[in-house]
Amino acid sequence: MKIAIICPASFPATQFGGIAFLAVDIAREISCLGHDVTIYTTDLDFSNGANKFNKELPRIEKFEKFEINRTHSWFSVKLFFVNPSMYSQIINDKPDIIHTIGLRSFQSIIAWLASKNLNIPLIVSDQGGLTTHPFLKESGIFLKLLYRIQDWYIKYIIKYASAVCAANEYEKDIFSSIYKKSKTLIIRNGINLKSLESKIQFKTKYNIDTNFILFVGRFSISKGIETLIKSFNIVVNEKKNDNIQLVIMGVDFGYQKEMYNLIEKFNLKERIIVIENPPRVDVISAYGESEFLILPSQWELSPLVPLESFAFKKPVISTKSHGIPYTVQDMKNGILVEPKNPNELADATEKLLNDSILREKLGMAGYNFVHEECNSVSMAQNFLKIYETILGRKLE
Repeated sequence: MKIAIICPASFPATQFGGIAFLAVDIAREISCLGHDVTIYTTDLDFSNGANKFNKELPRIEKFEKFEINRTHSWFSVKLFFVNPSMYSQIINDKPDIIHTIGLRSFQSIIAWLASKNLNIPLIVSDQGGLTTHPFLKESGIFLKLLYRIQDWYIKYIIKYASAVCAANEYEKDIFSSIYKKSKTLIIRNGINLKSLESKIQFKTKYNIDTNFILFVGRFSISKGIETLIKSFNIVVNEKKNDNIQLVIMGVDFGYQKEMYNLIEKFNLKERIIVIENPPRVDVISAYGESEFLILPSQWELSPLVPLESFAFKKPVISTKSHGIPYTVQDMKNGILVEPKNPNELADATEKLLNDSILREKLGMAGYNFVHEECNSVSMAQNFLKIYETILGRKLE
């Protein structure tokens, strides 16, 4: 089977987030089963910023048993990367089936058009884009208009698709609200457990001599970093916890300056370590050496970062926002708090810091969760079954 996986970004732009990792993990696992898999994407690099494209990256690059086919983006609007030449690459390669990940993207339009031209099945899934940005109401007229246009074509892509795949029940309901007749299948997001290995000694590399709690994600308002810093200030200065540090790892998505200003305002520069554009191996080692992960997001559909933390038997404190409770389950593998509530987050942080038995119990439950349900092997096998079923129908 010749499979085309379409996404806005891939290696080396791992900081882009879940879409990039999901596409690579699906491609890796399915290609290992003997199928011909290519990821069609942009030349987003991230080496010099969140919207930096690199013409020097190989146009076609082999990774293990799959390929990445990159085409240059002419321009971008926020996370909408325009690379029209992707279309001809897909048409010339003539895949048997197309799977697009990340519907609120230019690449999903290309996947839709190529599927129609080649008369081959189209599979669609998403990773956080369907509900748009939580602060859309505060955006300007141009951005609101862009989202309206996206809503129009997303509906037609879902209507046209041979299969629609959601990561959880919350996302399934969103698909149904866009197109009521959509028959959405649930396939849990998974992480590649084999890739979570690092020989880096994290504390040694960054001169950390105390225990630390961890945040991994984009430096943006929606990730709840303001709440995180305010809650940590409560832990340090009100609850007088002198034996803990906070490590923040990620990439600037518009909030980095405000983040540093807030750290300085609370006089936390000696207690908070910020690591910008961290190497992947450093992120992996940080999971393993941390006490637990905090993800205080105001908006998530099916985050992968908690799953990576679970893989190291580390529990997660997160919020009750959107699809998060389908991954982080309150008092089962983590603790859930209300978003934008630093006092509640500080209380949860103290609770885990002071209870090693609870940390171990929640961490082990998370570990079992990713090994039994949310790993890349089971995720890819489930997608492959869908591909085979749909192609089987087409051949009948």
